[in-house]
Amino acid sequence: MLAQHHIDQFKSEGYTIVEHFFDDAEVALMQQELNQLVADGKLRNVSTHGDGQTPDNAQVNLQICPLSPESENFHKLPFAETIRTAVKQLIGEDFFLLLDQIFLKPGGHGAGTNWHQDHSYFQIDDPSMGTGMWIALHDANITNGTMHIVPGSDKTAREHVRDMGSDHHITCAVDDKTETIIPVEIEAGGALFFNFGIAHCTLANTTDKDRAGLALHFLRSECAKSDNQAFNKPYLSGPRYSRGESEYGENMEGAWEATAAAI
Repeated sequence: MLAQHHIDQFKSEGYTIVEHFFDDAEVALMQQELNQLVADGKLRNVSTHGDGQTPDNAQVNLQICPLSPESENFHKLPFAETIRTAVKQLIGEDFFLLLDQIFLKPGGHGAGTNWHQDHSYFQIDDPSMGTGMWIALHDANITNGTMHIVPGSDKTAREHVRDMGSDHHITCAVDDKTETIIPVEIEAGGALFFNFGIAHCTLANTTDKDRAGLALHFLRSECAKSDNQAFNKPYLSGPRYSRGESEYGENMEGAWEATAAAI
């Protein structure tokens, strides 16, 4: 359960940072699962040479999206009671998992992900009806290109254009001279919650160690733009919540916790 100051900050500034959201066993499970996905070649480089097409192998930004279909264990994660409770506190009852993904920035040549607001991807009219949950899979700091955010930027929708440094991303402008930019420095297992209007980016990883972040995106059910947007995606609260049985044919409650406890 989130503290009241976390809820208040999310409501007023559009974000909140929660240190040590996950325990050591959960962090170990996430890192173990990430290592297996890397070994299996499940992440792909989305960084390009500035033409939006040609892969840039000198500055690499590895992504897996969507994540759940590729990972039996990460597929359990959104059903964790701690996550479902926190999201409920921030955006209310009746929500589903809209998207999940991992970005990995290799040590020494990991490229960042440029500024953007998530509602420009998802086309959500009210960004406060959704929240991203960015989880540090490794210790995240300025030198390894951690997440950066602009508090309060959810009040205005920014114009987005095609990001030619990526094979599919879009990007918006942020003025580092006039706007407040906060680097999110947290240890592995910490989490950043931010609504879909908060402008955010990550920077290059200049260290010799890899750094990865996992992002879950949750949306209130009534805000889905169409039935197709929520098709085959797990409801995690509200009248359509089936503990995963409708979507996956099995009860997912407690599955993440039990797997982590066995580490």
